[in-house]
Amino acid sequence: MSGHDHAHALPAAGRRGRLAVVFGITATIMVAEIIGALASGSLALLADAGHMFTDSAGLLIALTAASLALRPATDKRTWGYQRAEILAAAAQAAVLLAVGGFVAVEGVRRLLAPPAVESTTMLWFGVIGLAGNLIGLAILASARGQNLNMKAAFLEVLNDALGSVAVIVSAIVIATTGWTRADAVVSLLIAALIVPRSLILLRDTIEVLMETTPKGLDLEAVRTRLGELPHVVEVHDLHASRIDSDTPVLSAHVTVRDECLTAGHLGTVLADLQRCVAEDFHVAIEHSTFQIEPAAHRHTETHHP
Repeated sequence: MSGHDHAHALPAAGRRGRLAVVFGITATIMVAEIIGALASGSLALLADAGHMFTDSAGLLIALTAASLALRPATDKRTWGYQRAEILAAAAQAAVLLAVGGFVAVEGVRRLLAPPAVESTTMLWFGVIGLAGNLIGLAILASARGQNLNMKAAFLEVLNDALGSVAVIVSAIVIATTGWTRADAVVSLLIAALIVPRSLILLRDTIEVLMETTPKGLDLEAVRTRLGELPHVVEVHDLHASRIDSDTPVLSAHVTVRDECLTAGHLGTVLADLQRCVAEDFHVAIEHSTFQIEPAAHRHTETHHP
């Protein structure tokens, strides 16, 4: 017996257009900054391009999630392609750790022996990056409150804009003072943004793949609350996990009073159980599965976590 709500697929169709446009802008800026880094010799531009790669990948994941959410489930893939988002995020985290590590090592090397940097070229590409980021922010601004996916996309572009500002400041410092170590300092600051985010992303994807309990959900409190519902005697084999970053699921075996089975109360019990996990906790669980069983059935089971 289960309760499912797939209404979230409809809003995804309206959001993915904006995400596609912003992804295109961000990826274009990333390529431009790589070209600018090669032309100017600026590690800060290259680091910001790595930062842009971080957020391009994040936007691509958001876009993919919005698109895959529209695909129906099949008998072969009963959850559709929802977990593709998590697999892509894990790959993204691995690449970003490598990028962040390279930038950090190269930044320290350039602090010790700063090379020549073409500040004018660096400045122009920083301005191009900032302009593109501001366009992306304008596109996402009105939609950032729709869901966590859109909010995360907005924050990613905002981080890119801050990185571009740092590149511009670095270019101005080099042009006016000749202090080329400013390029390395900004690079290390950008690396400091990339590496922690990569580790957090990797941790979060591993938690989903390991089917850990969703953050903010106290399973003991859920067990206690379900056990207080009318006709319920006991709750066991209680499990909660996530299919993707936004889809928590829960299953449980629920022992009910024997008279409940003959008095026609099962429909009411099931509705109460589903309403409880969907409304009574900080994490709203709309995908819930409950096995209703009589007290005698409890003794035939071999696993009772």
